Amino acid sequence: MSRLPESAAPEPAASDVRSTALRLTRSINVTWWYVAVSVVFFEGTVVLLAVAAVAETDAGTVAAGTVGISALLWWLATLVPLLDYRHRSVDAPLMIWRRHLTPLLIGVVFGLTAGLVTETWVVSLAPVLQVAMLLNWPPGVRFRLVLVVTVLLVALAVIDFRAHVADDSTASWIQLAVFAVILPVVTVSSLWWWDVLVALDKARASEAKLAATQERLRLATDVHDLQGHHLQVIALQLELAERLMPRDPEAGMEQLRAARASVDGARQGTRDLATRFRSVPLRDELANAVDLLRAAGTKAEATVDPDASLAPASALGPVVRETTTNVLRHGGGRWARLSLTRTDGAWRYEIANDVPDVPDVPDLPGGAGGAGLEGIARRAAEADGDLEVRREGETFTVVVTVPAEDRPAHEAPAEEEVAG
Repeated sequence: MSRLPESAAPEPAASDVRSTALRLTRSINVTWWYVAVSVVFFEGTVVLLAVAAVAETDAGTVAAGTVGISALLWWLATLVPLLDYRHRSVDAPLMIWRRHLTPLLIGVVFGLTAGLVTETWVVSLAPVLQVAMLLNWPPGVRFRLVLVVTVLLVALAVIDFRAHVADDSTASWIQLAVFAVILPVVTVSSLWWWDVLVALDKARASEAKLAATQERLRLATDVHDLQGHHLQVIALQLELAERLMPRDPEAGMEQLRAARASVDGARQGTRDLATRFRSVPLRDELANAVDLLRAAGTKAEATVDPDASLAPASALGPVVRETTTNVLRHGGGRWARLSLTRTDGAWRYEIANDVPDVPDVPDLPGGAGGAGLEGIARRAAEADGDLEVRREGETFTVVVTVPAEDRPAHEAPAEEEVAG
């Protein structure tokens, strides 16, 4: 027997699949904003360090203000290619001139002003190279490009350090050089992570579409086999009736009655097929019942046999829903326990709950709420099963037992619990 933990997910129904897809969509959106914020944060750090490095030089107020304004404009301009990257496609061009030319020009202005004031090469090239990293490079080209750019920036940083080491270089300049060197690597690694997530999301969507297509094909095959067989039989019976009517009307009428019976069989088979595709697994029914009871403030738990998929869902599914409704309407609202077990060649569904202080819950069908219990008794009888209703003190219990189908049950794994 398996007692599922509260965190364990039942077999996904159609609504669960839609809910899961929605959660995944939200998750990928959150991941994008994490990627974008990380890139913007590193760029903002470079801007602040550049302003700090300029402030520690002998440059005048005009030069420092120019560097600060150009740095802020560059920081804002990089948002354009960064946001465009979110919806990029492989077939898109490397850059959209009317959108990306301005960020490149602002990067050139910022690099020239900051480089001239600080007299460093690495600060001159880093802003332009950062904008270039945000363009729509092919994956392989982007990786090789960032290696070349990083090596170039490291070499320029070494040259700048040697040129300024005798000038007692400030800590701000050293930090600026370090962040300028690692900025392309951080940017490309963040974008790479986003590309991987997008590829996984597309694979998930393709898998879901493939599963839906396979399910439609299976349904189409079942309908074709069912209807094709019955229609062929009906056609033969009608053809035989047509031949027999002139010579033996009674035999012809017998064939017509057989054809009508075949029509009824085809109609019932179609209904059964539709019911099978619409039915919710019992494990899902019980999980939904527990969720509904908990939403109403009831401490609920369920024990489910690991072979619950073998139980007759068409008979027990409505029973689970009806008894859950009865608990919500007539129960005390403090606790409820549900279980589905297989014993002695039968499936046993049991639901127990507390009863209110006033005795308005019947011991047997017939009082308040009796109509629901009578419906449960009728469903149990239709499945050749039994209904047992009992009240013991403050506990009201409904037990429905139906015969098990002749299918081998798997060995039971270790027990898990849905804790209330």
